[in-house]
Amino acid sequence: MLRNGLITLAALLPATSVFSGGLDLRLGSETAEVTFLTQSATFGYGGADIGIGFFLNEKDDFLANGSILVSGSGAGDVRALHFGVGGKIYAGRLDFEPSNASGGAIAIGGNLRYVFPSSMPFAILVEGFWAPSVTSFSDFDRLVEYRAALELEVTPSARAYVGYRVLEVKLDTGFEYKADDNAHIGVRFSF
Repeated sequence: MLRNGLITLAALLPATSVFSGGLDLRLGSETAEVTFLTQSATFGYGGADIGIGFFLNEKDDFLANGSILVSGSGAGDVRALHFGVGGKIYAGRLDFEPSNASGGAIAIGGNLRYVFPSSMPFAILVEGFWAPSVTSFSDFDRLVEYRAALELEVTPSARAYVGYRVLEVKLDTGFEYKADDNAHIGVRFSF
């Protein structure tokens, strides 16, 4: 019931003017994530990418997240290199045997993207976020997320990608739980 309600909400949100920047859909064999994106030119030279996302998996885990990444290009002759630094907030519920846990974390991290110059542009992306115990709350004691992906620009406003992500939460009991440790495919649209 909760999953159906969240999927319906996720389908309706792009129709609002608040989320007019873009949409990132990511599917794995056991996971799904949708992220609504917008941009702000008020942060730094390259602006900031702001996202609100919802993650679900087959184990009925649910994590909502909000992120802000200030992005830019490399200096000098390496214009194909793009990087971003920022933060991400996570909150949700993990459902595992014999019990479950809920909590959240505030993480710092960044990404690095290299666009290969060619007639059909493709890129390699690596990103990671880390929240230590001091910025984790409730049942969460630490959170780590890292991902690598190979992207292909289909049109100027759409990218397809294939990648691999690990999303791991250490609980205050000492138990380490992987909410995601799978390959995925995705598309990212800009409006």
